[in-house]
Amino acid sequence: MQGQMQAQPLLISTLLTHAERHHGSQEVVSRRVEGDIHRTTYAELASRSRQLAKALAALGVQTGTRVGTIAWNGYRHLELYYAVSGSGAVLHTLNPRLHADQVVWIADHAQDHVLCFDKTFLPLVEAVASRLATVKHFVLMADREHMPTQTAIPNLLCYEDLVSSQNDAYTWPQFDESSASSLCYTSGTTGHPKGVLYSHRSTVLHTFASALPDALNLSARDVVLPVVPMFHVNAWGLPYSACMVGAKLVLPGPGLDGASLYELFEAEGVTVSAGVPTVWQGLLGHVQSKGLRFSTMTRTIIGGSACPPAMLDTFEDTYGVQVIHAWGMTELSPIGTVGILKGHQQALPKADQRAIQSKQGRGVYGIDMKIVDAEGAELPWDGKVSGELMVRGHWVVNQYLKGDTSPLVDGWFPTGDVATIDADGFMQITDRAKDVIKSGGEWIGSIDLENIAMAHPAVAMAACIAAKHAKWDERPLLVVMKKPGAEVSKEELLAFYDGKIAKWWTPDDVVFVDSMPLGATGKMLKHRLRDLYQDHLQAQPACAPGTPVSA
Repeated sequence: MQGQMQAQPLLISTLLTHAERHHGSQEVVSRRVEGDIHRTTYAELASRSRQLAKALAALGVQTGTRVGTIAWNGYRHLELYYAVSGSGAVLHTLNPRLHADQVVWIADHAQDHVLCFDKTFLPLVEAVASRLATVKHFVLMADREHMPTQTAIPNLLCYEDLVSSQNDAYTWPQFDESSASSLCYTSGTTGHPKGVLYSHRSTVLHTFASALPDALNLSARDVVLPVVPMFHVNAWGLPYSACMVGAKLVLPGPGLDGASLYELFEAEGVTVSAGVPTVWQGLLGHVQSKGLRFSTMTRTIIGGSACPPAMLDTFEDTYGVQVIHAWGMTELSPIGTVGILKGHQQALPKADQRAIQSKQGRGVYGIDMKIVDAEGAELPWDGKVSGELMVRGHWVVNQYLKGDTSPLVDGWFPTGDVATIDADGFMQITDRAKDVIKSGGEWIGSIDLENIAMAHPAVAMAACIAAKHAKWDERPLLVVMKKPGAEVSKEELLAFYDGKIAKWWTPDDVVFVDSMPLGATGKMLKHRLRDLYQDHLQAQPACAPGTPVSA
């Protein structure tokens, strides 16, 4: 027997239509590339998105056509989010922090037909325009006043001219909710990035789940500032979820330094923000150096890489800002787990609560997960045994764009992360499979060693890598960037581990560097550090300071 309820397709355009009807006067605030603050509303966003959809159609954009963007978080980028996907085309956000050769490869692989970009990235687009095989139209996201007088890009179009050339008499089309909506590529730290093609259904379901109280906990009472870029996994879905719930949306543009972010937080009354640890490091550095406080921000979502415990403590104890630790991947749209405490955990001592918060969190509805051993057998949820993390769900990738085979194993996606899961369902990443250190036949988790180093007051950034060793095969090597003006010796850092870990886990040596290699999304590029320092210990004595238990 079939149910007798309406079946409306889950389409991205319905998020905007809802915001226009029920939250039309709510503000969308952007710091523009031009330097000023721009203010609009959801009603105006909806109207201009319809105009833009018609303008793109006039350029030959049809159902399934890929429209590329290279842009910061701003209202024009948001209009493209809805105009492109809402019309049945596919929004493809390109990461401008990638090497030009990667940008060309990705745009060609995606077969972008139109490329829209902020003026910041005009030099990049000028450098690659002639190499882009499928792009027919280049659109500068600016008004006529800010168009360049000379450019190497032929027939460069003006975004505002395109929008103003059409009226908003446009009805969002209805189509299969499984149709492609947007396209993001994996970070691709090694080899070519892979394209993950989201559907309208997966995106809308992800939007519902992300706003839940035990997820990002968003509502019309919030003021949301996504620091995570809209070119990185759709800013973790915040452009969609803020629209769905009617939250005020504040878009920081290119101003991602601590001073610029703090100014927006205070001026616009931001209550919740989201970003990677490297961004928060800059914000906290600014606030601490100036003796400032947050007057409205109550919580921050930290993902992309593990939040150092010292950062969690600073946000919560010093500034009263709740840290919501989250984990996900491009292949998961991206949210997989969120670290909101359960009811019975609220009464635990603070130290025990922090230990739980430092984990990557528990699965939101729509995501299932498990850990398996090398033979694929499922492992217990005891918080101790670690295995490869596998996931499946409504917004998990099934196959990569133009991929010959599915990456799934018996219906599960192998994340490449090594993790534990405790009895309450809280997952903790102990390492990436490719980053784990195997010393004398025993595993050492690099993340634990990095978190301890990051707790030292002189350390700005730390990475622990596997270095070749004559006797133990591999031993941990700590690579450290010190805070400006701070001093710490190798001996002091190694002694800092005493009593915190098993003695044999202690790194064999410390290398001090002036800067750390970061990827296009702010993640540490540990493979580059391995390339540089994997032979560092070869000349060391055969007996390491810490002796593996299997010796």
